Amino acid sequence: MSQPNDAPLAKDDEGLPFPDVRDVPATSPLRWLARGFSDLRACPIPSLFYGFCFAGMGLLITFVFEHAYEYTSALTSGFLLLGPFLAMGLYEISRRHERAEGCALGPTLTVWRRNAGNIGLFAVVLGIVFLIWARASLVVFALFYTNEMPNLSGFLEQVLKMENLEFLAVYFGVGLLFAGIVFAVSVVSIPLMLDRNQDAITAMLASVAALARNPAAMLVWALVIVCVTVLGFLTFHVGLVVLMPLIGHATWHAYRDLVGPLPSQG
Repeated sequence: MSQPNDAPLAKDDEGLPFPDVRDVPATSPLRWLARGFSDLRACPIPSLFYGFCFAGMGLLITFVFEHAYEYTSALTSGFLLLGPFLAMGLYEISRRHERAEGCALGPTLTVWRRNAGNIGLFAVVLGIVFLIWARASLVVFALFYTNEMPNLSGFLEQVLKMENLEFLAVYFGVGLLFAGIVFAVSVVSIPLMLDRNQDAITAMLASVAALARNPAAMLVWALVIVCVTVLGFLTFHVGLVVLMPLIGHATWHAYRDLVGPLPSQG
């Protein structure tokens, strides 16, 4: 069971112990989703605001790069790699709802100021991963398409007809590698930095520890995120309006379950 943290936020990261990472059952992601849905219902307007932002960015990327899908796929995938950072406002909505502080959108828009330095460092790390993945994505396309890059319809046709299994295997294999790295360092990173003013390095190490201690639950959680994201894409990003806020709120509750309270708060 997660334990609410009702104590004031730490003013700095000096003296903070390494987070107490806990073991959770493999079925925990289902509970996180249920709690996330409860937050979404309790705070629909600010939550859906972020959902529209996710959907709008996805639609814009697809529209602008319709005839150069090698860029669309890289940017869309990179968009997902940066998801933990973009969902920061959703974590804050859940935190405020937990503390009965209301569902105002305004305070969530600048929540990064609470721990700007460490959150900025984490954003740089994700940004570097995104740039490397974008370059790797283009290289994969160049290896398999020496004459002309496919447009959106051509790419989808090949995926649906499975005419190029080598390309699909390599492309999604490389993407899975980068997604796994991001997932490992971001399971609880930003919620931890927001909630305790934790430093970025410790927060990322705690995320890796959570993954190492709970491989079954983390595998289920990763599959849930992938399935929900694919479902959102299959609706031409419209489904992301609801699905991304759901995942964002659920991530906050994952943090609550995976990381124990500070000793003074237990």
